[in-house]
Amino acid sequence: MTAQQKKRRPATGGAVLRERVTEAITEAAFAELADVGYTRLSMEAVARRAGVGKAALYRRWPSKQAMITELVRSKVTETLPHTPATGDLRTDLRELLAAYRSQLANPLLALIGAELLAESRRDSALAQMLHTEVAAPRRLAARAILQGAIEHSELPPTLDMEVATDLLIAPLAFRMMILGKRSGDDYLETLTAATLAALKATVEPGSVQSTADLLIGGETPSEQVDDRTPGRRDAK
Repeated sequence: MTAQQKKRRPATGGAVLRERVTEAITEAAFAELADVGYTRLSMEAVARRAGVGKAALYRRWPSKQAMITELVRSKVTETLPHTPATGDLRTDLRELLAAYRSQLANPLLALIGAELLAESRRDSALAQMLHTEVAAPRRLAARAILQGAIEHSELPPTLDMEVATDLLIAPLAFRMMILGKRSGDDYLETLTAATLAALKATVEPGSVQSTADLLIGGETPSEQVDDRTPGRRDAK
């Protein structure tokens, strides 16, 4: 039997039971988190909801934080799609935003996401976990698209990467997680176009004279000179 065949071999016996128990615990943990919040969440309540003993939880995770970290990693971090790399910035932006929308549209994930964000204000360890498992992977994906666009000359090398990354991630997250609004295909198309336009104006301070220079190649007001009387305006 080859290594690949061994890898594909389905779990049996005790392994199947363990997977089922883990899945039951996962569902119970997310449901409990949605009901009572992170602060009031307890291993005992999760075990009771999953119909298992506390030992089943502690064999997998030493603490509540470890459990939630692993669940977030398995349901959020590891389900991120591959970063689009079509070579066309508009297409890549559209695909990236669609991938974000798909995750944010999950009602349970949206609910616990808002809860965890609120709790992270008071819990530095939770805040660090969310940064590592949720924010950082998304920002890396966004930066990869932006860097590719710079290499293909679709965006200027003076792009402010930090602000540009915010533009790709923040609007959709705010709309869906904070406002609780849906984002249909038409909205996503408009957001893609708006983001693309904004990116072209997102440059490092001092690298261009004005947004107008970058977007339309125009002169700034201070550079405009009345060609009828060089150096001064006509007296009225």
